[in-house]
Amino acid sequence: MTSRFHRLDRFLSARLQISRSNLRLLLAAGRVQVNDEVERDRQRRIGPFDVVVCDGEILQATRARYLMINKPAGVVSATRDDHHSTVLDLLPEDQREGLHLAGRLDFNSTGLVLLTNDGDWSRQLSQPENQVSKHYRVTVEKPLAEKYVAAFAEGMWFEYEGIVTRPATLKIRSTFEADVWLCEGRYHQIKRMFGRFDNKVLTLHRLAIGNLVLDETLKLGEWRELSEMERSSIFS
Repeated sequence: MTSRFHRLDRFLSARLQISRSNLRLLLAAGRVQVNDEVERDRQRRIGPFDVVVCDGEILQATRARYLMINKPAGVVSATRDDHHSTVLDLLPEDQREGLHLAGRLDFNSTGLVLLTNDGDWSRQLSQPENQVSKHYRVTVEKPLAEKYVAAFAEGMWFEYEGIVTRPATLKIRSTFEADVWLCEGRYHQIKRMFGRFDNKVLTLHRLAIGNLVLDETLKLGEWRELSEMERSSIFS
C-alpha cells in the first residue's frame, strides 16, 4: 500500500478479500474493532498505527516507535550499507523492522541520531517551516576568531548548490571549540562553513535536535526509546 491512510472498507477488502456486500454485513454486525472500539463506519480513515481487529484476528497492530542513538564515528547514517556498519546495526535484529532515520550525521561525526517508523513525524523534522534547530559541538584545527560568528550569522554562498545558507549561530567556547546551531543540513555543511576559513573540523558531535537533548547516560553506540514527552516536545 502506497498511502499511509486508508478507508476502513478498502483496508478490510484488501486484507480479507471479501465482496463489498459481505463487507457491509461484517461492519453492521459489529465484528470489526478499531483501537478496541466497535467500528461500523466503512469510511473511517485508518492510519498506520491504528489497531484493527476482525472476529478476534489482529489485522494491524504496528506500534509507533521513536528512538535516540548516540552514534559513534565510523558508522553510516543509513539503514543498509554493503561496506560499513550502519546505525541500524547498533540495534538488536528484532528491534530494526520498519525503522528509518530522521536526520543523518556524517560518517565520522558522533552524537544524536533519531530512528522512527513514523514517516509523518520524520517529515516534520525536515520541513523548513518548522525551524527545527540542530545543536553541534565542534573542535577545529586552528584558533577561532570573532569573525567566524558574523560569517555564520550572515550565511554563506554555496556555489555547488547555488544557495546562501540560512543564518546559523556560532558560540566560541574556547580557542579550538565552538557550539553551532543551524536549521538546515546541507552536505557536510558545518565542515564547509569552517572550510571558508581554511580551518579543518576535527570532531563534530550533535547534542540536540530541537528541544530533544541527547541523553548523557547513553554511551557511544547505545540507544533508547523516546518518552512521549520527548517525542511531542521536540517541535515546541
